[in-house]
Formats: sequence, structure tokens, C-alpha cells
Amino acid sequence: MFPTYSLAERDRRWALARKLMRDQGVEALIAYGEHEAADLAPYAPDAYFTNDRPGAIVIFCRDADPVELVWSTLPIQDHIEARKRGDELWIEPRNIRVGRHAAGVIEVLREHGLEHAAVGVLGLDPYPPFHIVPIMPHVLWSQVLAELPTVTFKPVGLGYLLATACQSEEELEVVRYSAAAGDAMAAAMVEVAAPGVSETELYAAGMSAAFRLGCAAPDMLMWSGPGFISWGAPSWVYRPQAPRILEAGDVVMAEVFSRFGMKETQHQVAIAIGDAHPDVYAAAEIARRAYESGLEVARPGNTFGDLAEAMLGVLKEADSWNVHPMVHLMNPFGPVGGFGEGLKNVPEAQEYGRLFQLPTMGGQLPLLPGMTFSFEPNAVVGGRVVNLGGTVIIGEDRPIELNPSTARLIQV
Repeated sequence: MFPTYSLAERDRRWALARKLMRDQGVEALIAYGEHEAADLAPYAPDAYFTNDRPGAIVIFCRDADPVELVWSTLPIQDHIEARKRGDELWIEPRNIRVGRHAAGVIEVLREHGLEHAAVGVLGLDPYPPFHIVPIMPHVLWSQVLAELPTVTFKPVGLGYLLATACQSEEELEVVRYSAAAGDAMAAAMVEVAAPGVSETELYAAGMSAAFRLGCAAPDMLMWSGPGFISWGAPSWVYRPQAPRILEAGDVVMAEVFSRFGMKETQHQVAIAIGDAHPDVYAAAEIARRAYESGLEVARPGNTFGDLAEAMLGVLKEADSWNVHPMVHLMNPFGPVGGFGEGLKNVPEAQEYGRLFQLPTMGGQLPLLPGMTFSFEPNAVVGGRVVNLGGTVIIGEDRPIELNPSTARLIQV
């Protein structure tokens, strides 16, 4: 059974937008959305307010219904067909325009007499992990500023994060569905993992499982070998070369991204094929301890900084380090744990230019019921990383593990 959103969820979200406007002292809200078909961690506050095809600019003006500016006629054609099917849509046809550009934004603000108003903007704040520099295009925004010199534009990304990070019951149903699809992806990968199998077979098995469950935008980071500190997509995704063939003694480390209805869950799949190196098992034990330490802190009353430091503290005690964050917020993305400190001690790293350790960002965020986090503790021992974990919801009094099956090293 596929979960869906009701018009009550629409009304709740639009009420959040208007409350954000009041709290920030602005008369309008511009929500800039990343282009459609964005890959990992898409920036999509537009879709949050439209429940529609991402890649738009959505503008709330005072108490009026929002206006959606789309990039071409294609989203409008989709909207027409959805109406024919009887889909329950959130934006009225009269409020959808081809105009995802500076002129379109300027036109809407002028229509509502906002040439001298204060306007909140989503798209002018950093959005980790991938948009450390704000995503708003320079050419678009410089034209808006030039044409509306007496408007006071105000970044409101932090307020949006705080307003939307605690999921409603309808949203949590979508998150749970996505998490179940992620488990199916992991199980499909474990099923085919064996010596003589290509990395592409594991990749295909996981993706196929997601597609069958209606998760049309899954993705995956994956590496394999007897031991490594790499993290990212398999190199044959971006470099023309043959995929690895799995061997006995290999480990497969994958981060599986499942996305349903614009809600994302993440799943850390660690598979040992036969007898792995002892350092692999040692790293897995440290990562598991970090996972459990995080669960102890993942409760209302603590902060994200408390959570990140609890997990990082396990690494420090074990004289280990992490190649990527131990934990980060999802739906929307935001605070992220620090990583990369140990790379400076890797001999080969001395051959490279400046190395930079990413510090924990957003440590002051309070943990509140309904927030969703990717728990992805990883530990390096002897040049071998192990990564495990899954999606965790902050509950009223204790954390809710959605994916305990991927929170341990899986032996095949």
C-alpha cells in the first residue's frame, strides 16, 4: 500500500510557510528549488509546498495562495494529465506559470505590490552536505536585486529547517515506506554478493528492488575490495573502466539512498564476503559501538552536537577516524557531523595539496520528536573502513530504529 498526502498535509505546510513569514517579519516567501532530476540530497523546498514535480520557484505573497514558476511547458503538461487522472493536486492551474527566472519572480512580487517590502528567501543559505555555498544562481539573483532595489531580501533557511524538520504523521508514513524500500535494496544486494560477481550486479540488484517499490530516484555509493578508505560512487560510474569482480575476502561498503515522495532514507550496507581481514572486524566493532552510543543520546533534551560528539568520541577512544559523517539530519538536510581528521596521518595523503577537516555543523540544533537522521558510523582500522547504520527517528522518549538490519556487518 503506497502512502499519500491529504489536503490537510498541504494546509499544514502552507500554514508553516505563513508562520515562517510572520516570525521572520517578511511579507513574502520565495522558495527556490534545484533543477528537477537532481541526484543526491536535492534542494527542493518548492516540492515541499507543491507536492508536485520538483524544479520550480514557489512564491507566497501575504495571504494569497502560492504561485509556482516552472521552467518550461513540460510541468504544466504533467499537471494537465494528473488532473485528468483525478490526482489530488495542491496548486491551482491559475497559479502555475512558465517563468522560473528573474523576470518571473519580479512579475509576481510587483503584482502584489511588494516593491518596498521585506521578502524571505530559501536558496540564499548554505545547504549541507553538497551546497556549502548557497544554491541560488548568481545571474538570476543579481537581476532580481537590480530590478527591485527597494525590496529587503532576507535569507530564512534556518527558520525553514526548524519549521519543517519534525515530520508529521503523514510524512512519517512516507519515511517508513522509504526505509522499507531501502531494506529491500540491501537484502537484494546481500543475496547476490559472492566471489566472481561483478560490482554492477550488486548495484543492479539494489536499484531494481527500489524501482519495483516505486522509489524512482534511488542512488548508491559503493566500493569493494579487501580494504580501502574510499567513499563515493563506484569509479565506473564516472570513469570509463571495468567494474571490479568480487573476490573471497572482499568487503563491500555501500550507502543506499531510498527516496519516496521526496522523503529520503539512508542505509549503510556492509558485507564481508568470506573471511575478511581482522582489521575489518575490528573496525566493524568500533562502528557498532558508535552506533549504540548515538542511540543513547538520540533523545529530546539533547542537541545534535551531543549526538555527533557521542559517536565521534568512540572513535577517539579507539584511536580510529571517520571518512565521512557519523550522523546528519535528513528531510530537510542540515546539521552534519565532522569528518576527515585522520586523513592527515595517511602517508599517501602527504602528496596532495591542502587537506581540510569538515567540522561538525549545526551542533546547537535541539533534538525533537519527528526528526529523521541518517546514522552512518564508520571507523578506519589499519587503512580499512567499515560503515554501517540506517535511518533513525527521534521519538517522544527513545529513538526509533527503522533499519537495524544494516546496523551490523553482514557476513556472507
